[in-house]
Amino acid sequence: MKKRLNRRVFLRGLGGACVAAPFLGSLAERQAKADGALPAAPPKRLILMFTHYGCITTRFFPAKSHGPLSAEDLLPTTLKHLAPFADKLLLPRGIRAMNEWTAAMVRGQGNDPHTQVVGSYFTCQPVTPNSNDPFSFGDSKFRAMPVGPSLDHVIAQQLSLTAESMVMNVGGFKEQQQSAVSYSASERLFPGHATAREALAAITGLFTGAPLTPDSYAVARGKSILDVVQDDLATLARKDMSEADRRKLGDWKELLHQTGQGVSYEQCTTQLAPSLGLTEATLEAATRADPAWDRLTMPISGTGLESADLWSSIATLAALCQANPVILLKYPPNIVLRGLGIDVDTAALSNRQEGAGMVGPCAPGAIEKLLKIDDFYARKFAFLVQQLGRFDEGEGTVLDNSAAIWFQEMSDGAAHNLNNLPIVQVGSAGGYFKTGCAVNVWDGTADLSRGNSESACTPTTSQEIDGLSQSTGTDPAIANTPINKYYCALMNALGVKAGEDGFPLVGGSGEVTRFGKYDRTEDFIGGDVNPAMIHDPGELTALRRS
Repeated sequence: MKKRLNRRVFLRGLGGACVAAPFLGSLAERQAKADGALPAAPPKRLILMFTHYGCITTRFFPAKSHGPLSAEDLLPTTLKHLAPFADKLLLPRGIRAMNEWTAAMVRGQGNDPHTQVVGSYFTCQPVTPNSNDPFSFGDSKFRAMPVGPSLDHVIAQQLSLTAESMVMNVGGFKEQQQSAVSYSASERLFPGHATAREALAAITGLFTGAPLTPDSYAVARGKSILDVVQDDLATLARKDMSEADRRKLGDWKELLHQTGQGVSYEQCTTQLAPSLGLTEATLEAATRADPAWDRLTMPISGTGLESADLWSSIATLAALCQANPVILLKYPPNIVLRGLGIDVDTAALSNRQEGAGMVGPCAPGAIEKLLKIDDFYARKFAFLVQQLGRFDEGEGTVLDNSAAIWFQEMSDGAAHNLNNLPIVQVGSAGGYFKTGCAVNVWDGTADLSRGNSESACTPTTSQEIDGLSQSTGTDPAIANTPINKYYCALMNALGVKAGEDGFPLVGGSGEVTRFGKYDRTEDFIGGDVNPAMIHDPGELTALRRS
């Protein structure tokens, strides 16, 4: 009897250099390309940026919620820095994230207002242990973790040879349960890379004390992946295996050959990192403590960059070298952005406070300071987009073949509401998505509410804020399309496959139509007790390019 090779063992046998190999869709699609039925296509990538505490939604969203967007539509908004990329922009409007915290327990669990939200954000799973008391302060409710894996790892299980996503904690902050969004499995927090140097080493081995392996050095010098793993392929070909495995081996060899023609690995050389501003000097500057600044806004002498930009450059390098098809730039919580002239931490300020409270007098200049923070994050996302757009690939750029998406923990930070979520996508993932437009997936109108973020803390109103009443948020009756459907669209765009039930499945062959445990935030009440239910399966077809 011929021995069948385990898929992971099979892929691992291709040698160390395959960590930089291309990641495409199903084997059937690969075979069709090998047969000449489809042209070779550049790889697709999902590059996520996640920030905490929402934004001033009234200034964030363009006035038009549905239809074509121009640079002029963006200029009056927080997104003005993306005006040069208006034709590549997609604003999905009317989406709700899962497990919203409310003081009256009418939606979501009763854990910490942030722990349950971030834990459920990319998992659409409840967190455990559960609390039904929104105002208790037991230590366990701040350490709660989701009961399923996050989107980045679900995708990576099928498309990444490491079966893990590439997570970078921007600024070098250690991740913890109260702010983590990446989970490789139930209750298994994925820590990610804690330093820029560590993240860079995961791509090329540069700037570390350890020497490059022969394979990774060859790839870093621009040598063909196929050339590097030729001996490994020949060794595998001599093994006793089934005809199916032998066909897979041939398909993989052809895939490497085809992708080597579509993507220039000569870009992934030792000169690429410095061209992106990644040098020993900039890495050192980005990690140096300076009490006058903070680790995100610290200017790097002679570069015109801030230290947070280096992380975006590392993400760009990872995309160019195809180190991973799923990259997550995770910004830290509870930080004081002194470089912006702000002396209140971001968590308190999002509540319009100077301390940990949710009710009381507004902090002086709270709205203006929050707008500065929003502008900072928008500049960081625009820099990431700009970097990805610098490099040609196939008939477009790396940006065109990617979906670069800025997700925010919530909509308005004081309201803690998850409906009317601010999501910004740039790049069509190789032509899968519409671009140059806003798409209101809730009701299709062009005048969807931009929320009420400026309804308090203004000179003409009482200088008080009530973060429990959700008055600065969006009416909970609207803008509630479940985020699960957007995640299904992203997975289908990348080539993730599902089982017969529509849920993502390694080895599946169908389209993804379901993700998570619940798609109504009310179902999270009580924790992991309600029967699993996706009420509205399917992806957001309105976002697809016709």
